[in-house]
Amino acid sequence: MNNDALDTALQQLRQKHIRITPQRKLILNYLITHENHPAVETIYEELAPQMASLSLATVYNTLNKFVELGIVIEIPNENGGVRYDFFGQPHYHAICENCGKVTDIYDPQLPEIEKMIQLTAKQQSGYTFSSSHIELYGLCPECQVKLQSVEQGA
Repeated sequence: MNNDALDTALQQLRQKHIRITPQRKLILNYLITHENHPAVETIYEELAPQMASLSLATVYNTLNKFVELGIVIEIPNENGGVRYDFFGQPHYHAICENCGKVTDIYDPQLPEIEKMIQLTAKQQSGYTFSSSHIELYGLCPECQVKLQSVEQGA
């Protein structure tokens, strides 16, 4: 799956006449193979030892280009920062309000759900939409257990 996803994403870049640099390929592969929804700094720290020519600015610029092309999406972080997620297969996110963990949720009905939401939003606002991202907020199973233990101990 990961090689297929990388090949497909690289083909999308080629179709949009985006040059495939070793840095872009490395960053894209990292995002495809890691579901940790990393910040720019995390990506840089993980990849810099593998490629001496990689700079923090290159990571920022590459991610901005991938977001602009719709291959990667930005996820707001609980501390005001941004994390990144490869968006090769449409999905939405469950985000823990306590620890900030982000979980990908895959639903075959997502395209229809997004179309319905966009249609309703267009009818009410007059906007035309190019994309949308759904995020659900709550407590992850681990934080539910932790908070329940704290409540029982109090």
